[in-house]
Amino acid sequence: MEEQALQRASDWAKNPAIDEKDRKEIKELIDGGFNEELVERFYRDLEFGTGGMRAKLGQGTYRMNKYNIRKASQAVASTVLKEDPIDGKNHGIAISYDSRRFSEEFAKEAACVFAANGITAYLYKRMNPVALVSFSTRHNKCNAGVMVTASHNPPEYNGYKVFWGDGAQVTPPNDKNVIDQFNSITDYGTVKLADFDTALKENKIVMVGEDVEDLYYDAILGKAINPKLCKENGEQLKIIYTALHGTGHIPCNRALNDLGFTNILNVPEQQEPDGDFPTVSSPNPENAEALDLGVKLMRKEGGDMVMGTDPDTDRVGIALEKDGQIVYLNGNQIGILMLHYICSNLTEQGRMPKEPYYVRTIVTTPLQDKIAEKYGVEKEVTLTGFKWICGRVNVIEKEEPNRNFVFGTEESFGYLNHDYVRDKDGVSSIALLSEIALYYKLKGKDLVDALDDIYTEFGFSHETLLCLVYEGKAGAEKIDRIMEHFRNLPDPMFANEAVHTLKDYKSGEANSYFDNTVEKLNLPPTNALGFFLKSGDTVFLRPSGTEPKIKFYIMLQVTEGSLEEKKKKAEDKTEKILAYIQDVAERT
Repeated sequence: MEEQALQRASDWAKNPAIDEKDRKEIKELIDGGFNEELVERFYRDLEFGTGGMRAKLGQGTYRMNKYNIRKASQAVASTVLKEDPIDGKNHGIAISYDSRRFSEEFAKEAACVFAANGITAYLYKRMNPVALVSFSTRHNKCNAGVMVTASHNPPEYNGYKVFWGDGAQVTPPNDKNVIDQFNSITDYGTVKLADFDTALKENKIVMVGEDVEDLYYDAILGKAINPKLCKENGEQLKIIYTALHGTGHIPCNRALNDLGFTNILNVPEQQEPDGDFPTVSSPNPENAEALDLGVKLMRKEGGDMVMGTDPDTDRVGIALEKDGQIVYLNGNQIGILMLHYICSNLTEQGRMPKEPYYVRTIVTTPLQDKIAEKYGVEKEVTLTGFKWICGRVNVIEKEEPNRNFVFGTEESFGYLNHDYVRDKDGVSSIALLSEIALYYKLKGKDLVDALDDIYTEFGFSHETLLCLVYEGKAGAEKIDRIMEHFRNLPDPMFANEAVHTLKDYKSGEANSYFDNTVEKLNLPPTNALGFFLKSGDTVFLRPSGTEPKIKFYIMLQVTEGSLEEKKKKAEDKTEKILAYIQDVAERT
């Protein structure tokens, strides 16, 4: 493998398709003698996964740089043209980008490749969230869309996310077709490339402006559940918001103001876009640390809650103060609040559409199913990831147009409460959360009170996510070993508890250890495992598709005792399961 890396590096240093300064950087690395950095950059090609690619920035075949951006863009363009040859037709691909280092430059590189292939590139004039590229894809009737982002990864990363003409992240068979095209490009010099300024003058690159943005904001405003309540009382809710140096400041403040929320304090240190994310170790609102400055501002100035979004504004995190303690709601709890609010209010107002349904992933709390059932909302369950949620929405829209989508949710802080885009939408989620908080505040309650009311009515659930990070080549190999260990447990036991059923989503089989039956899973294959314990609890595990980590989802149901006793039992049991997982991971 070391020899292969050295050969790849040598080829890079000699390739005329690589800029001279970038060739020189690698040549100097080679001249410095064989080293680990050289191996990490060149031991493999950067892979185009099922939704795109994400990697550390830098020169090299296994790094995110303009050459791999061009290669990916050529793969997308070739797939579009193979599926739908031009033949006089107008083809388009929408593009947006976040605040990360080189995001704007990479977006322009992509536009130049699309233009060179005869496809009009619809590029936003300024950085915008994920939801806006999905909206532009649908509005401009594009064949595909591209978002340059690495979501909430650390600052040394960037990435490239692909959408198809329906506005959803690419799914089979289109993802496989793009991957095949990507893998077929063995020479960066074969990628078609136009001059940006020339393509702009020839309208092969079209800059998308505020007129399209305004249509999006009007659309999500129209999905508000209680707009009159917000217009009349919005000032009573004091919101602390942080964009975490990402794309969210302008969009989220606009959406809140449109709805009637004007009492907003933005965290000043994190308001401006900055790809170095200087105030956080990782710009991930799922982590309490990322909201620290917002919490400090809330405690200093007062406020009902803190909300934060990641760099591409598709995830939302929230914190509030309760009895002197800061409470951070997890992704499942936020989804529970949203689904219950939507269902209960639409039902009360007589506005619940006919044949409503909602979509969640396999690792999202099933407590939501009980809520949906009460209000006559059918459930749909997909693999992990919003591309599967929205892919399912697209299928239902085509095959069962009588059914009506009301909500999509995943445990990793992603939500969608409208059908104008086909991905998780942090902008509309910020507006919806504010609406929910105001609704309960006017009743003398906060979001923790509201959540406890739901637990009291529908039952208590406790969910915990453990992420174990393993970087680089050695890390990827360790993650593989951990997955194989759990996939091949010698006894049907997990953390000293009997396993009722093991679902292996890679083989597509559900093995019941109690009646020795095997059932087929009606889902696309993916590298994930689900342990369904005899106690009724569930543990899922899967490697992340975008980060060097393996995730464990612990989902507990406690039925006995008071609400406080249930919470304590769940916390104690969670600690035991976590200790078991970490011990196994260390030894594997």
